[in-house]
Amino acid sequence: METFEVTILGCGSALPTMRHLGTSQIVNIRNKYFMVDCSEGTQLQLRKSKVHLNRINTIFISHLHGDHCFGLPGYISSLGMLGRTAPLHIYGPVDIERVFRPQLDYFCNGLEFEVVFHEIDTTKAALIYEDKSLTVETIPLRHRVACCGYLLKEKVPNSERTTPPTPARSYAFCSDTAYTPSIVPLIKDVDLLYHEATYGDDCQDLAKKYFHSTAREAGRIALDAHAGKLVIGHYSQRYTNEQVLLEEARTVFPNTLLAEEGLTIEVGR
Repeated sequence: METFEVTILGCGSALPTMRHLGTSQIVNIRNKYFMVDCSEGTQLQLRKSKVHLNRINTIFISHLHGDHCFGLPGYISSLGMLGRTAPLHIYGPVDIERVFRPQLDYFCNGLEFEVVFHEIDTTKAALIYEDKSLTVETIPLRHRVACCGYLLKEKVPNSERTTPPTPARSYAFCSDTAYTPSIVPLIKDVDLLYHEATYGDDCQDLAKKYFHSTAREAGRIALDAHAGKLVIGHYSQRYTNEQVLLEEARTVFPNTLLAEEGLTIEVGR
């Protein structure tokens, strides 16, 4: 079976801690590397994960909060110093180019590669990317700013098509969001679901106030979607031990893991 795996580079929330960085992940499908969100410190985490910075051609940004995108200018600057010439494509909410183009013009002047921004409508589910290996669709989420998740679906190569057919594997990344049952039909039967779990039951009021989810709510989404496996992350800095979040999610959906920096998960295994 071809490679399809997710590596967690950062899984904390807005305030970085000594244990966790902001959100960033790498998806490796058949040795094609895609980045999902790009917090501060992402390029260092890439080096720790032994993923060369130049291997990534496409980045998907969920929303324009700093803990999900502040790593972009530094990462792009490093690519320039490495002599990159291939275009870099960045998908994200409306305004992503307005926010980052001036920074690139100022700090990354003279790049020998093109940075191409693709602004997307975060309010609807749509196919935004496709190549020979996979498709990527948006998942509308409910946060304090325009925000979406991403559903990455494998395309089964002709050589792997059998009778009965080999199921195509899938990964859903659900970033910052209030509990949103309307996404369940969009991620039905997903093999691996990453869902934010910023708070536990003790902070239900904060989850509602700041449009985040609790671990138990993440478990409910996974259960209703018939997900194969759930990974929770985006932990509030108030939790020095995320075991309580894991236990609360598992009361609803037993096949739940805690995200942690450096963790690699095979999709569909």
